[in-house]
Amino acid sequence: MDIVASHGVLMSKKQQVEKVQKCNAVVSAFQSGLKERTPIAKPVEEPEEKEDGGCSLPGREECKVNQEAWSRLRDGKGVEPEELDKSYQLTPPAFVRPKREADDDQPVDIELGTREQPPSDEMCEVCEVWTADDLYPCRICTRVFHDGCLRGLSYLSTEALQEMRDVAHTVTGWSCYYCDNLNLLLTEEEMYSLMETFKQCKIIPESCLVSDELLQYRHFASKQQFDKDLTDEQEEEVLAQFSGLDPDKKGHIEWSDFLYFESLAVLRKLRSENSLVRLMTGKERDKARSIFQSLDLDKDGVITQGECRQAQQSWFQKGNKDSQSCNVSISHVGPICESSPTSSGSDRSKTDDSRPVSWAEFLKESAIYILAARPNSSAMHIRMPL
Repeated sequence: MDIVASHGVLMSKKQQVEKVQKCNAVVSAFQSGLKERTPIAKPVEEPEEKEDGGCSLPGREECKVNQEAWSRLRDGKGVEPEELDKSYQLTPPAFVRPKREADDDQPVDIELGTREQPPSDEMCEVCEVWTADDLYPCRICTRVFHDGCLRGLSYLSTEALQEMRDVAHTVTGWSCYYCDNLNLLLTEEEMYSLMETFKQCKIIPESCLVSDELLQYRHFASKQQFDKDLTDEQEEEVLAQFSGLDPDKKGHIEWSDFLYFESLAVLRKLRSENSLVRLMTGKERDKARSIFQSLDLDKDGVITQGECRQAQQSWFQKGNKDSQSCNVSISHVGPICESSPTSSGSDRSKTDDSRPVSWAEFLKESAIYILAARPNSSAMHIRMPL
């Protein structure tokens, strides 16, 4: 019998094979358990009686739901599915909001000729198990995931999981729940400011918005900041923004799309271009290199302003049906002012398309659009350059 030593312990080849088989069996059982595990019955609770001077049970439950919604918004955890049975849910990841560094606004040196090509992680972000081609990579970061683990976390709907399986290994790619959620780019201070604005404007977290509600929100924001109502032209711009956030023409915009749009508006208002460049990942920088080099035909490290805008639009070529007609937006952090995105269209149209743009300038001017292209949603979360 052949004997081999493993970490100081004598093992036969037969024992080694059995050990590997047991490990494979554990992994298979873990994956099948995620698919087949049945919900554990919850104990039936006796309904509480209404107390004198207090609110009724439905009132208390509604209050609790609202508090949990605000907590999830603060922590960036998103919507809790109604059918989620937390008795067998996998432990959700801890989202930690970023902190701004002292050199956050300083220029960052990113070489044009050196591709980074960051490799994807080898093990699933959730269970930390490697199972070869069963892993689905994120197109933004280096994380990889099992579809069973994502289903166990209940962060993705059935439709979203199927979309991930369809596109994760294609050129289009798929963004994981970290990168898809643009709200996670905000610091605690920035998120607090945004939550205060929502509360003042009576926006309910995790709720869909129809066009009238978005108009009311914009009117309130304009009244609070500039002490005046929106003009008819500005209302039309809000409706155009609504159309961009509702690409499937459902008649409402999803909470996540509204939140991502507002989060980008905060970043655009409060962060410098250098700070936004620092938020880009290695994969995003490599894609920016490819686009810039494809436009720089004479290889002198310079393109034109017109080509720069063309490149910025190319980030959103992922199935948007009306991206060209629905490109108007207004931000609550600076709506209808001279420096806001909505009023800059006429200025941009006057810009000389032949103005030279270097690689460093290209990155700074494109960073906000590169970040805006992260979500898997086909909604337009930012106004496209004209």
